[in-house]
Amino acid sequence: MNAAPVTTSRTSVTDRLLAGVERIGNRLPDPFILFLLLFAAVAVASTLMAWANVTVTVPGSEEATAIKGLFTAEGMTWLTTTLGANYLGFPPLATVLPILLAVGVAEKSGLLAALIRRAFGAAPRWALPYAVGLVGVAGSIMADAAFVVIPPLAALVFKAAGRHPVAGLLGGFAAAGAGYSTSMLVTSLDALFAGITTAVTGALPNPGAPVNPLSNYFFNVVSSGVLILAAGFLIDKVLEPRLVKQGVARMESEESDDGDGTSSQGAGAGTDGQAALDPHLNPLERRGLRWALVIGAVVALVIAVGSLLPDSPWRNEDGGFLPASPLLSSIVFIVFVLFVIPGLVYGRITGTMPSASDIPRVMGLSIKEMSGFLVLAFVLGQFIALFNWSGIGNWIAVAGASGLESIGLTGYPAILAFIALASLLNLFIISGSAMWTLMAAVFVPMFALLGYEPAFVQAAFRVGDSATQVLTPLNPYMIVLLTMLRRYEPSAGLGTVISRMLPFTVVFWVAWVAVLTVFYVFDLPLGPGNGIFIQ
Repeated sequence: MNAAPVTTSRTSVTDRLLAGVERIGNRLPDPFILFLLLFAAVAVASTLMAWANVTVTVPGSEEATAIKGLFTAEGMTWLTTTLGANYLGFPPLATVLPILLAVGVAEKSGLLAALIRRAFGAAPRWALPYAVGLVGVAGSIMADAAFVVIPPLAALVFKAAGRHPVAGLLGGFAAAGAGYSTSMLVTSLDALFAGITTAVTGALPNPGAPVNPLSNYFFNVVSSGVLILAAGFLIDKVLEPRLVKQGVARMESEESDDGDGTSSQGAGAGTDGQAALDPHLNPLERRGLRWALVIGAVVALVIAVGSLLPDSPWRNEDGGFLPASPLLSSIVFIVFVLFVIPGLVYGRITGTMPSASDIPRVMGLSIKEMSGFLVLAFVLGQFIALFNWSGIGNWIAVAGASGLESIGLTGYPAILAFIALASLLNLFIISGSAMWTLMAAVFVPMFALLGYEPAFVQAAFRVGDSATQVLTPLNPYMIVLLTMLRRYEPSAGLGTVISRMLPFTVVFWVAWVAVLTVFYVFDLPLGPGNGIFIQ
């Protein structure tokens, strides 16, 4: 009899907490102004540190590096000569823009709507959040492309099933971001982390078992399963009910008209969001979808065969694909052609894109929808470039590592403190490889002296590396997400995004730490030949 009131009370407290986070977050300036202010803050801080001759010694480096200030002769020269390069070199642009062009063709031709109606129109509604969790957590195989591809597709899937598309949009991003460091598949990130760890262990007197891309595989598989279930549960029981309670619109506030009266949603998509519930396609749509899938499969086969040939130019110098290779660097191209070519085939057969002139038109519409991000990317690019050039990011990481080392914790509490530090630093240093390079040089030797395998320290880092990156405005893909969200909620701000990502961060962090704790307590192997303690 007392269960319901307790649940209601807890729900009320949670709602008030999240509403408070959203309210405070939305009081922040517009993202453009916010990053302009952050740029100014870093400019002033870096200059003061430069005048004070502050230096940072990156672990593994023999010489100290001086912090460079913007308001110095060197800094002003750097800014005036690199302003354009800072913008055009902003890393997400190279991922976001090509994929937006490709997805725009597939969406506005009607291919995505038809494919989703066919695949998910008759699927059980309850299973969709868990499907989004699966695709999101496994999406790291696409690297950064996952942040651009998965959220809008998840929104379309939810809409096709009559569920709230914003739940799919935000849930897809949360699963892809908060679970970025783990996957049921071996990815380039596994190889990258293993390479960094191996480089650090070379000088250790007792380095433990060798670290390779499979060293965390068992841990990753279990973690992935737990995070998929957690993501599905949160989307279904927390995120979507809260969106409904808040009255968030189920339809985009503005839909692009592509000039002939056809909605930008493509063939088969209804104007009230309900027509897409019908999984049945008319004969022309079925023919277009069939040929689009056939041609898409042929393109994928050509790419696979071309990559697997013994002398393939898409292999690395060692003849493989990991940790780096032209194939892995071609992910954006692969995603591009697998959206564009089938989209063109579908559009030509169904008549939604009958002429070649439709291609630049629909691509232009896609860019128009993301024009706000392109403007914001200018100041984002300047901020990220200054943050990296000044050396403040390295200084923060090294200072944090030194602080934790000075505490003198031992045993498993030291591992938990290490995870918490990684989560905190992840708010400032988004690149997992860059942060692991800095932290591994300090903590792998330190924990090796305490008897922990380098592979275990690497697994602990993975927990802290992912969970909080969906909370920080320094993650440029959060700005991409905000741009997508504003199609449904024009008044949404960073506080809106952060408040809706917070439950995912907290639950993912706790669940992931719990998985690591189980491996630790029962001394389970993290991967083939890699355990917890150095033997």
